[in-house]
Amino acid sequence: MDMKTVIEMIGYLGSALVLVSMLMTSVVKLRLINLTGSVIFAGYALAIRSYPTAVMNIALAGINIFYLVRMFREQKIYDAVKTDRKDGYFSYLLDRYHDDIYFWFPEASLLDESSADVTYLVCCDSDPACLFLGKETSPGNLKVLLDYATPIYRDASAGKFLYRKLAEDGYKTLAFTQNAEAHVPFLKKVGYEYRGDEGYVLDLTKFQGRN
Repeated sequence: MDMKTVIEMIGYLGSALVLVSMLMTSVVKLRLINLTGSVIFAGYALAIRSYPTAVMNIALAGINIFYLVRMFREQKIYDAVKTDRKDGYFSYLLDRYHDDIYFWFPEASLLDESSADVTYLVCCDSDPACLFLGKETSPGNLKVLLDYATPIYRDASAGKFLYRKLAEDGYKTLAFTQNAEAHVPFLKKVGYEYRGDEGYVLDLTKFQGRN
């Protein structure tokens, strides 16, 4: 394989990453992938001496770095409200994010009013960050029907805040038994353990007393 072909492949890779970044629902992932693509494409542009293209991609990389640093440094202040599945605003949010919710939770029982008896809404500066629906199977133990983070709050911070709130309110464990492969990486990230027939289980006591 000659050097010209290698350089062209690098250019295609950079372009593909920039395009893929536009498909991300998480702003952090979008910027990380876009940053990687911009850096690779800038290198390609320099290799073929297309300096205007290189300058543009270096500028894009700088913009991505600026916003990523700001996002990671910014302290998010969350509030959690225990509400009701039939609450008008909560129902509106379920409708608003309907398609995305069913992508992450294909088996979510959102249409059955009686399926959830524990409902929480987590907000960040009044913006909806997390929608939670649970069913209490025994005192202190919840079966998770929905634990949905809105697209710009998918760094797990909203979920961890919710788990601290649930622990403060006396809940001990969460169990997730749905077939939702796209959601499994998040479950593992926040500390759920796979327990066979019990599904993924999270011990909420380890969130007690955390800031």
